[in-house]
Amino acid sequence: MPNPTHNTLISLPQQGAPIGNRSEHPLHRSEPVGAHSGRDRSNHQSVRSLYIHVPFCSHKCHYCDFYSLVDTQDRQRIFADRVIRELKALSPWSEGLPLRTLFVGGGTPSLLRLDLWDRVLTALAQHFDLSDIHTGAGEFTVECNPESVTPELMQRLRAGGVNRVSMGAQSFEARHLKTLERKHDPENVARAVAIAREAGIPRQSVDLIFGVPGQTLEEWDADLGRALALGTEHVSCYNLTYEPNTAMTARLKRGEFAPADEDVEVEMYEHTRIVLAKAGLHRYEISNYARPGAEARHNLAYWRQEQWLAAGPSASGHVSHWRWKNIPRLDDYLNAPSVDGLAPVTDVEAPDEARLLKETFWTGLRLAEGVAHEALLERAERTNAGARERLVRLGDRLASEAKLIADSSRWRLTDAGMLQADAIAVDVMAAIDG
Repeated sequence: MPNPTHNTLISLPQQGAPIGNRSEHPLHRSEPVGAHSGRDRSNHQSVRSLYIHVPFCSHKCHYCDFYSLVDTQDRQRIFADRVIRELKALSPWSEGLPLRTLFVGGGTPSLLRLDLWDRVLTALAQHFDLSDIHTGAGEFTVECNPESVTPELMQRLRAGGVNRVSMGAQSFEARHLKTLERKHDPENVARAVAIAREAGIPRQSVDLIFGVPGQTLEEWDADLGRALALGTEHVSCYNLTYEPNTAMTARLKRGEFAPADEDVEVEMYEHTRIVLAKAGLHRYEISNYARPGAEARHNLAYWRQEQWLAAGPSASGHVSHWRWKNIPRLDDYLNAPSVDGLAPVTDVEAPDEARLLKETFWTGLRLAEGVAHEALLERAERTNAGARERLVRLGDRLASEAKLIADSSRWRLTDAGMLQADAIAVDVMAAIDG
């Protein structure tokens, strides 16, 4: 997952308005303790995850709302220069402790030139402790487009510590790839996965999209079968969503096609769970399926409300309950004045207990493991009088409707609850706010 706003079956309702301005980086509000500073570390947590955003693409897919631009290679070098300066500036917040997860998303990171990958990987090794990643205790993922995967690239990535690649297949049906404006040959997905394995990258994930206009359940079943035939241990299955300001949404408004029937999408979603479970890949998050132990550890850091650093244009970070987004346009990212090497930021959100509580409840309920509800109920009551009682009533109602399993320690959404997750999220927010 890329940035934590990755396309999924559901989305988290927006929480209030951002604060701050571009000149004030939230990391300056959360200075690293430092191993020898003598300051109190009792309430301090080092940042053990890092996300890097590479914005370059060979083509802008019509459904995509992530920040990306068509690559002409004229700005790749200065982009790499800027990211390397930013990585050096971010490194003190890891305090020399090993990174647990590292994710390079985009865009299409596999389009970055080999010599520039060498420089970025070298900078990562210089400024961060990658020992857990090199031993396999940590996870280093790079997103790839099948068309841009080469043996040379995979060998360089593996030498730099990459132990997981995420392949953007989306579909194995050429007709649906054309609808999505994906520019790759579906036959190249298997080739790319094989190249990664031959280079020694042990873990591969495949991304698929369902609910494409004109797609049938039989075609979706065939896509799932093709993904499983690759022997992959992880599959992400996202339903097509029509995000504002995308070419796909503009085409829909012009009447160029009709969206998939909602009942068909539900049938596809349920079919996904059944088919993948039979193959040993179990749903651990609303849109993600894996063999036991093969879950995406970086994405779990997002959903468990852990901390992560962010580098690159539009990358989102989360440290000490501060949230922010680097400025999104590449020219601004490259040319705007920076403070100590950090990127200028926007959409800064200060720590807020009510917002944090909502996010913790909701991102936890995305997961099959659910949330440890008792501590959250106590926090809710401290945040807003009556919130505990409202949440308990909501939990009881959802349980009676077979949308929630509530035991003595955790709340977990059922299969029916997962399908109505948007509505449940709204109810949770309302119960906390009163």
